[in-house]
Amino acid sequence: MMQEAVSNADYKYRVEVCFFPGQYPLYAQDMGIVVVIDVLRATSAMVAAFENGVDRIIPVSTIEEAAAYIGKEGYIAAAERNGEVVEGFAYGNSPLAYVGEDLSGKTIVMTTTNGTKAINVAKDARMLVVGSFLNLTALSEWLVQQDDNILLLCSGWKDKFNLEDSVFAGAVMDRLLESGKFGVEEDSSIAAKYMFMSARDNFFSVVKAAPRRRRIQQLQLLPDVKYCLTPDQSAVIPVLKGSELVRLDTTLSPA
Repeated sequence: MMQEAVSNADYKYRVEVCFFPGQYPLYAQDMGIVVVIDVLRATSAMVAAFENGVDRIIPVSTIEEAAAYIGKEGYIAAAERNGEVVEGFAYGNSPLAYVGEDLSGKTIVMTTTNGTKAINVAKDARMLVVGSFLNLTALSEWLVQQDDNILLLCSGWKDKFNLEDSVFAGAVMDRLLESGKFGVEEDSSIAAKYMFMSARDNFFSVVKAAPRRRRIQQLQLLPDVKYCLTPDQSAVIPVLKGSELVRLDTTLSPA
């Protein structure tokens, strides 16, 4: 039964999972669309920011690059390291910082420990979009319409495996495999599928099982975590255009 859940002999395109950015070069060949995933919390914050009206997001690698925009008209400078807002910044990678705000016309310049690094690693992909539980259904439905191989790139934690990104990748994969259009060839992809199947009834259990749950509690991040693990709060799909993330126009024909 489990084998049937991941096999499809008649697929046209592949959907694969890379567990952390350091392995990206091993998966990148023949992958047309890359979905960058950092559930806790960068890609969730990006989706939330667009949902609340932000015009664009510029992901940068260093704190210094983001700091250059502090106080600049029309810009929000955001920097996070090790789960905390970097000193001197008003914003980090919390999605709740953007909820309820009017961000119309604003540009966020953001650097984070893991998510912006993954975007930078995959920036030369033919197409790069951002995924989180917040836009799970909208993203999955759009991906099913695409005629291309898809790589689900987990940001992980400091280039190591993490549970929540992998479970989310499995959730997307589950929907793509159900379409009959996609298949898998990598063991990591099958593993992600199994992880999703074990957590599908309670996504919050994934964080409870993670050793870093103590740090999440110490940093008082539980409200963020609950928000990030609540599916389908947005239909926005951020897409990388040049060096900037903007809203994907899903009314366009498949890629």
